[in-house]
Amino acid sequence: MSDAAAELWRFSLAIYAKPDVPPACLVLQDQFGRDVNVMIYSCWLGMSGRGRLTSAALAAADRAVAPWRHEVVEVFRAARRAVKAAALPGSDELYAKAKAVELDAERFLQSRLVAMAPAADGSISKEERLAAALANLTLYIDAAPADAVRAALTAMV
Repeated sequence: MSDAAAELWRFSLAIYAKPDVPPACLVLQDQFGRDVNVMIYSCWLGMSGRGRLTSAALAAADRAVAPWRHEVVEVFRAARRAVKAAALPGSDELYAKAKAVELDAERFLQSRLVAMAPAADGSISKEERLAAALANLTLYIDAAPADAVRAALTAMV
């Protein structure tokens, strides 16, 4: 795994550990079809000094990971959720394994995104990085209803 891929994964874990982030991301994912990994990637690009996404670059990134997301990540997610919903005695270990496999699939997806990322520019100020992260995230989730967008922006940034 590249240094940038490891950096994005650490960033993802830190962002997702914030209490309000998972619920906001899951609403955007489950109700509006947004990919949590692309949302986090969008923020990471800005915050790491890699700049702002154009609509074309965002669409290209989403297209690059869409097959893996649909054919692998979503399948593992559905299996994990099915194990949890069944709530059968003794299924806790299987649930934990399903969750770990889903996370591995998401980490692989993120490595595909990182391959498309420009190099970081260390001269970009913290304020400019934050503005870029907000612009990138807004560009990706803009088609969702305003309340969901506002909740995600507030939680993630």
